[in-house]
Amino acid sequence: MTNIQLVQCVECRMFRPSSSVVSDNFTCDRCVLVSTLTEKITALEERIQTLERVRESESSVISLEDSLGAAGGDSQSPTPALEPSQRGEWVTTRRHTRAAKAKAKAKASPPEHTSPALHVSNRFAPLSDSPAEKPGRTLVIGDSIMRHVKLARPLGAPAAVVRCIPGARVPDIEGNLRALGQHSFSKIVVHAGANDIRLRQSEVTKNNFKEVFKLAKAMSEVVIFSGPLPMRRGDITYSRLWSLNRWMSRWCSENNVGFIDNWSTFEGKPGLLGRDGVHPTREGAALISCSIAHSLRSGLASR
Repeated sequence: MTNIQLVQCVECRMFRPSSSVVSDNFTCDRCVLVSTLTEKITALEERIQTLERVRESESSVISLEDSLGAAGGDSQSPTPALEPSQRGEWVTTRRHTRAAKAKAKAKASPPEHTSPALHVSNRFAPLSDSPAEKPGRTLVIGDSIMRHVKLARPLGAPAAVVRCIPGARVPDIEGNLRALGQHSFSKIVVHAGANDIRLRQSEVTKNNFKEVFKLAKAMSEVVIFSGPLPMRRGDITYSRLWSLNRWMSRWCSENNVGFIDNWSTFEGKPGLLGRDGVHPTREGAALISCSIAHSLRSGLASR
């Protein structure tokens, strides 16, 4: 006779019957399906945001071209009316299309003043368009986890700059830092890694973190890495994030780099993460802000 026992799911805390031996981290089929669907929805939302930004950029360029074309069309002299035909009162006219106007404009002599060239910017480099940062500022840069992170301004100190780049991986953070050029900061806090584990190239991700540290160290006196959150997106994602957090903690300690252990702070506290199991709630973002502020004050960073 088959021995059936009840096991508790670590996600929904419901008991399920099982005839086989299961591990302590048992996840029921329903929770696995929900996690998979949530991950797909998050990916689609990121794709939609990307397409919306591209559409906004294209719309701004098209509107600018239309305004320049309208200004050029107003400066032209009106086309004289055709003379009536001698055979009768009917007059045959030609409709002037845009192609005909463009052809006539090309035959005319070029104007003395040309239109200014359009400036095209990279949507993955928000820091390149920002004004010059004041020396002594703190820069906090990361993926969408940093969306609601806010740091209080100490008395007499310049305000911290928080830059959120949704969907950013470690190479994207490096590219944005390089876009700053000769800008310098007193301290730089980097949060990334959750989007990199999808590539399943752990050694490449580790090397990317090392390259970002070299670049950030050349731009600031203090560098701090903010560790990943214990996201609930399935056992594989959870395991990869946990391994990344362990490596970051060990590597930062060995190389005298500041490290913020968000894992121990968020583990076992589901109220700090949203329904998607990825992004922190307002309370969770406030907790990350406090952890970053504490690390900046206590000097847990490389020098």
